[in-house]
Amino acid sequence: MLTKVAISSSVFICIVSIFRNMNENLTSIGVTIGGGFFAGILIEYALKKEVKVVAIVVGLFFAGLAYLQYQQIVGINWNKLQQVFQNAVATLENATTQIPGFNSGHPAARIIN
Repeated sequence: MLTKVAISSSVFICIVSIFRNMNENLTSIGVTIGGGFFAGILIEYALKKEVKVVAIVVGLFFAGLAYLQYQQIVGINWNKLQQVFQNAVATLENATTQIPGFNSGHPAARIIN
């Protein structure tokens, strides 16, 4: 009878320690996932703001060029400028298709193509 109680109590202690370790593991997994989620939100917010600032700066640059051309201070070959940007976009497109896994079966790849 004493050995059964000793075995039962040792089994109980093992089960309790397993659940305690499992709880600690689940807590660390939860903290990792939650931390990654909030870090992703912060990064997304910062990138959105940065892209907006860059878009505003580029837009103001082209507006300034258009104004200077209107005032006949500078002469701009808009066809040449369009060709340069089309070549840059084509180069960027070729570079992104060379990234492994970027253009294979991903829903975004189906939209681009």
